[in-house]
Amino acid sequence: MSVFILRRLLTLVATLVAASMVIFLVLDALPGNAAEMLMGADSSPEAISAMATKLGLDQPLLYRYLHWIAGLCVGDLGDSYSYGTPVAGLIAERLALTIPLALMAMLITNVLALAAGMYAAANHNEPGGVGVMTVTQFGIAIPNFWFAILLILLFSVKLRWLSAGGFPGWQEGILPGIRSLLLPAISLALVQAAILARVTRSAVLEVLGEDFVRTARAKGLTRRQVLFRHVLRNAMIPVMTVMGLQFANLLAGTIVIENVFYLPGLGRLIFQSIANRDLIVIRNCVMLLAAMVVVVNFVVDVLYAAIDPRIKAGAL
Repeated sequence: MSVFILRRLLTLVATLVAASMVIFLVLDALPGNAAEMLMGADSSPEAISAMATKLGLDQPLLYRYLHWIAGLCVGDLGDSYSYGTPVAGLIAERLALTIPLALMAMLITNVLALAAGMYAAANHNEPGGVGVMTVTQFGIAIPNFWFAILLILLFSVKLRWLSAGGFPGWQEGILPGIRSLLLPAISLALVQAAILARVTRSAVLEVLGEDFVRTARAKGLTRRQVLFRHVLRNAMIPVMTVMGLQFANLLAGTIVIENVFYLPGLGRLIFQSIANRDLIVIRNCVMLLAAMVVVVNFVVDVLYAAIDPRIKAGAL
């Protein structure tokens, strides 16, 4: 097991290095000039050049990349061009909202998808199973920001149960914070839950045809016992693959949803930084999102080996 984890760790590190190089090169090759953006288009070339020197934009490309990587290793992400504050503080402040939002959305996704997928598989030739799959097809077809608008119209404008946007801060209490994130989390979760429900149904149906399932039924186990004791665990490998990918989609989806609900999270910070051409903030935020995705995939790989030892044996 230790060799398996070590190989996955080496893959993780290599992926992070490759991602950092791509992120740095793509952002550095973008047209425009951050110094000109900060100084204004009417500024003199001398003033813009002085600002570029102050920001370190006149240094060679390789030097700037290595300086950035060295800062990442020690937690020094530099200072924001537009905010004038350390980027690490900005990101930490926004992550206090984005991480709970993504976790809430992932929890809602998993609960809805596993319940719907298991039900649809257990009743795949009955009207109930067909109805669930029809609903999930609508869920896949509708984008999450459209769900967000519909939820605002229903629960905020018409029923007035929840706020249409904004975040009171965790200092006001956990319940008010969760209440303000409920609609955004549901907006993020519905599309992903529809996709995962269909994957769960397909995986469960495939396992239901295996010989060991028939043997379990022959031993006198009930349908519920067979589904939860034997079928679900063996069907979880493809489901977990999609779960890992969906976490990346949820993080990316916060960029849109946080702007719809006017939430001061990491997604809104990225959006504002793009508008201000604050490259240092964009670079670190995108690298953070990439690192989260890579780490989640690493965790999924380890869970694969825990669920199915054949994967670990094949990797060795």
